Amino acid sequence: MTTNMKQTPTNTLTVALVGRVNVGKSTLFNALIESQKAIVSNTPGTTRTSNEGNCIWRGKDVHIIDTGGLTFEDGVLFEKEILAQSKKAMKRADVILFITDAKAGVLPQEMALAKQLRRIIEKPVILVANKVDNKRIAETLTTPDWYKLGLGEPFPISAVNGRNTGDLLDHIFDLAKERNISTKDTAQEPIKNNITISLVGKPNVGKSSLFNQIIKEDKVIVSDIAHTTREPYDTDVTYTHKVGDEEIVQPITFIDTAGIRRKSRVKGKLEREGIGKSINTVDDSDIILFTIDGSEPISSQDMQLGGLIEKRSKSVILLVNKWDLAEDTSDTNRQQVKRMVYSYFPHLKFAEIIFVSGKSGYGVHNIFPIIMQAWDARHTVIPQAALNNFLKQVTQKHRPSRGKGTRHPRLLGLKQINSAPPIFEVIVKYRTSLHRSYMNYMENKLREQFNFFATPIVIKLTKSKK
Repeated sequence: MTTNMKQTPTNTLTVALVGRVNVGKSTLFNALIESQKAIVSNTPGTTRTSNEGNCIWRGKDVHIIDTGGLTFEDGVLFEKEILAQSKKAMKRADVILFITDAKAGVLPQEMALAKQLRRIIEKPVILVANKVDNKRIAETLTTPDWYKLGLGEPFPISAVNGRNTGDLLDHIFDLAKERNISTKDTAQEPIKNNITISLVGKPNVGKSSLFNQIIKEDKVIVSDIAHTTREPYDTDVTYTHKVGDEEIVQPITFIDTAGIRRKSRVKGKLEREGIGKSINTVDDSDIILFTIDGSEPISSQDMQLGGLIEKRSKSVILLVNKWDLAEDTSDTNRQQVKRMVYSYFPHLKFAEIIFVSGKSGYGVHNIFPIIMQAWDARHTVIPQAALNNFLKQVTQKHRPSRGKGTRHPRLLGLKQINSAPPIFEVIVKYRTSLHRSYMNYMENKLREQFNFFATPIVIKLTKSKK
């Protein structure tokens, strides 16, 4: 494993939201961070892996952790893993919000969780009664059951309509001040040159295992059950590397996404919403770690997903996961597998292929140097003089072939109009057209002559005026 990568510390006031299922933790989380990051539904156990986000209040940063709902019942799917994540979140937190449902009242699960929370005597715990949407519900908070929890007076809020959420944040900062917990002013500028990278693939290809290996911590729940990951989960890291004699500290955000499969196989609203968030994440990313299962044949779903990625002009690194299960791991077989993979993804032939294992960590250390190569290539800008010379060379070596019509095309100019992704404009003589094959030829020559490692090239045609 690489030793020059580390997770970015939050260095700010951290608040964990804990509680049983369906008390509205994710609704409150979204309200506080002012984003619909967490999926919200009436289905118990919607949140599995803890969500994290930042809230800004009165010029101060607050880091919020939304944990999965607990049931304290045996045999409940992922109960053990969610409980472990909740304990980890409470350990990291400076302040813990014990979220309850004011409409449902105090249930046995609350008593069990309150017993655990009372043991955390070194951290302030705020008992929050959510769903207090009117005075009638507020009056029920005076019953003895609430005080039997041993956590003091319940703090009434409504995450849906925002009632008292500002007062709750004020109360959190008051407690932090009393306990001498440091708070941090809001950063004035966003982090510059941050690379956003998404792990994308169909269900059960091992994205979450790879994500945990990359960030060096078991942050997301891993299982053989399809669609275990329901919503994107992101973590900030820094990768230190050298460029010449200069040491560069590169900020990177890695995002684990829900498995994407064809609409006809999607089951239920939760999976549909999770896939929608995954696709949005692809749109917002700079580099895609396209993950396929190396222990099974490439499927039509893999190919459809490859097409979805190609259309978005993202830099791509193709991860052949579960390589530790391969019977033949020789270099000869690697090359055969690479040729086979490219034959299934002809439009992703620019992608670099890495053989990895999310289970053992094999090959994961190779990902970071490849990311930096792809990032630099994605931002390549070619001087106009070099492009003029390039166009002269390629047209002399291979005469432009015509598309529709009888007139032979003439290329009048070539210029780069964008980077990240690199986009080029070819000026074609009026009333002529250029054949698609010649555009492919130009793309290949651009890739050969200039640095466009793991990066797509977009070529646009513009007809000259008379």
